[in-house]
Amino acid sequence: MPESKDRRRHAPAAERNRVPICSVLETVLPPDGTVLEIASGTGQHAVFWAPRLSPRHWLPSDPNPEARASIKSWLATFPLETLYSPLDLDMTQPNWFQAVKTWQSAEGNIAPPITAIVNINMIHISPWAACEGLMIGAGMLIPQGGVLFLYGPFKQNGHHTAPSNEAFDQSLRSQNPAWGVRDLDTVAELAAQHQFQLTQTVAMPANNLSVVFTRQ
Repeated sequence: MPESKDRRRHAPAAERNRVPICSVLETVLPPDGTVLEIASGTGQHAVFWAPRLSPRHWLPSDPNPEARASIKSWLATFPLETLYSPLDLDMTQPNWFQAVKTWQSAEGNIAPPITAIVNINMIHISPWAACEGLMIGAGMLIPQGGVLFLYGPFKQNGHHTAPSNEAFDQSLRSQNPAWGVRDLDTVAELAAQHQFQLTQTVAMPANNLSVVFTRQ
């Protein structure tokens, strides 16, 4: 039989930021459970972080079928018992979290409970409804003491943190008026509506932030 096609995608940004983000995740994630990654993209992060963040389990997801194909191809190259096949999750779809609950209750599924959600570089390249959907689902899935982790560029106190972020914001909005760098205060206010408190903000390379919310 012919070998299956290698459908792995490669994102230079994922290669650059995977180590510094992993260093933060090691300190802020709950010590066990399953981490649900929203908008996993290429899958490079999943295969890099899952073995390094063991004994936690890792569940990637993405609404894009080509991205899921890339993730599966990465998983085939670097198989790991604690790393699962990606789910099709779209934050703009109502009740997307039900698909996660169905996955959790699937016959023979031995994954530990979800204790954290990780979302890298999504909310600025998607409509605000995606951030709202993310918060709704996180509130339904993450238990008290669990973590919602966001990474990307943010405004702080209504202002961009660097000229490069302002230029990036303008570029995003020119591509799609619904996109754009979000104000961290606005994101935190939305998170609070779903019982998440902003507990830590970590400055990262390239004027990005790691943002940690804890379920109250």
